[in-house]
Order: sequence, then structure tokens, then C-alpha cells
Amino acid sequence: MREAYIERTTKETDIKLRLNLDGGDVKIDTGVGFFNHMLNSFATHGGFGLELSVKGDLEVDEHHTVEDTGIVLGMAFAKALGDKASIDRFGSFYVPMDEALAFASVDVSGRPFLVFDADFPQARCGGYDCAMTVEFMRALAFNAGITLHLKSVYGDNSHHITEALYKAAAHALRLAVRQNDSGKPLSTKGVLA
Repeated sequence: MREAYIERTTKETDIKLRLNLDGGDVKIDTGVGFFNHMLNSFATHGGFGLELSVKGDLEVDEHHTVEDTGIVLGMAFAKALGDKASIDRFGSFYVPMDEALAFASVDVSGRPFLVFDADFPQARCGGYDCAMTVEFMRALAFNAGITLHLKSVYGDNSHHITEALYKAAAHALRLAVRQNDSGKPLSTKGVLA
């Protein structure tokens, strides 16, 4: 079973997360409504089972909640993928959402990197600061050990742009972690690290 359970408690957040790469229940409570919506979209479009409970210092703002969730989700991906044998490794995907278009490309390489190119015409979507999108994606990529490229090709509405980015990342990851019959990592080196 390709799944992981992670608990992480700091002075800023208390997070419990269960991830199943092959599907399952999606139950998300972060205390930030729009972020819940983005993670629900991420899990649904990635075909992932994701059960997540976050208690964060929202009296400060949503920064620690969003970033720490990315850290824990990334850790769960790394744990669930193990030695990365028998996965397709690469995935790329475009997602249109009304006037917005987003692109994501991922390499489950063991070498973390993020390229993020997106502007948000409106600074906030409900209680979510759109600038947190890059923080979440960076935390996810670096803790999962993946190379992730994200680009908002165009768009006028920050809700649509943000949601298209989350969905594009989910679809690209779904393709990259898809299992094959090789029995080994897809690498000329014989390992992914």
C-alpha cells in the first residue's frame, strides 16, 4: 500500500495527515476555508486519499498553517513513494479554469526544486493570502524531494488562477507517481536521489 501517516507538532501548528497515493477518503480541516477548497481539489484531481487535520496559529495569520501543511504533505509523499521504484517519474499537465490557464510539470527525482511563475491580480481569496501559494508549493516540493515547475499562463481572477495551479500540480503528480511494471526506478543511475 502506497500510503503514509505523519503527525507533526510545533509551537505554531499541530498537523495530522494521512495520504494514500492510490485513492481513498478526502477529509480536510485546516481552519482556512479557501485552503480547504484548494487541498480538496488537489486530492480529488490527483486521485489521492487525503485526511488532514490542522490546528494552527490563525490568530497570527494563515502563513504557518499553509506552509507547515506543505511540509507535512511533502513528507508524506516522500514516505509513501519509498525508493520510487516502478513509477513513471515525470508528469506534466495544463488546467484551464474559466479565463485562467495553468501549467505544472513534475519530476519525482529526489532532487527538490521549485520554479514558480504566477501573479495574482487580487491579493486574497477569502481568508487565504494568494502569496501563500508559492510557500505551500515550495514546502511540498522540497519535503517530497520533487522538482516542480508551476506557471500561470494567464488569468484575471486570483481564485481561478490559484485553483488552476493546485489542480495542475495534482494532475502532474498523479501522472508522475503512476505505477508501472518496471520494478526499478526510472533512472540511468539506477537510483533516484
